[in-house]
Amino acid sequence: MAVRTPIEWTHATWNPVTGCSKVSAGCLHCYAERMAKRLLAMGNPNYRNGFQVTLHEHMLEVPLSWKKPRLVFVNSMSDLFHTKVPFSFTDRVFATMRSCPQHTFQVLTKRSGKMLSYSRRPSRWPQNVWMGVTVESGRYVHRISDLQQVATPVRFLSLEPLIAQLPRLPLEGIHWVIVGGESGQGARPMNKEWVHEVRRQCQDAGVPFFFKQWGGVRKDLTGRELDGRMYSEVPDAHPEALLAGSLLAADR
Repeated sequence: MAVRTPIEWTHATWNPVTGCSKVSAGCLHCYAERMAKRLLAMGNPNYRNGFQVTLHEHMLEVPLSWKKPRLVFVNSMSDLFHTKVPFSFTDRVFATMRSCPQHTFQVLTKRSGKMLSYSRRPSRWPQNVWMGVTVESGRYVHRISDLQQVATPVRFLSLEPLIAQLPRLPLEGIHWVIVGGESGQGARPMNKEWVHEVRRQCQDAGVPFFFKQWGGVRKDLTGRELDGRMYSEVPDAHPEALLAGSLLAADR
């Protein structure tokens, strides 16, 4: 079965790779690292190596058994373009995604250079695979340039955790922007004006804006309302997958 998830912008997660390593400022309080420690303590065999990068061949074909269309976040507990994940394994992940046209797969990375190199290989990018990059501050805006060169049907930005102002986002060719504050112990605060600034840029560019959370130590208490409403805008691509879940909120 698909692994249901509390992540607000997807329906399920699929982790053929687990484990990662810190690559930029947004990784400081990594939620996946904290979760991996808990899962290891619980005896989950997929986390026998803790948060070390681990390839799971037995997970590769799991989505083939899912019949109902859904949005699937790929490697919520890792990064498909980590340096320790060979392209030969990434090829097998993409092969499964191609074999499941009923699903829409969302791949998110901080390693945009390797993503761009992979996208330049001869195989066509599957039409049911969306590609996104994380941009937590202005220091990492260059990842957007790499993403803009990938021939994927939907390019999205995850500005989470948003830890600094982003006044000049290059949104040409970007189809979706997700914003969220950091959560958990030691969470860095997110300034409300930073969020307003991103939303204004999205409105000006006609890009769907999704506000995920304020974050904080107890994100369940801070919620995801911005100025008294929830922003749950999503791209128009693959409406059958989007309508299968709860992402299309009444405010859209």
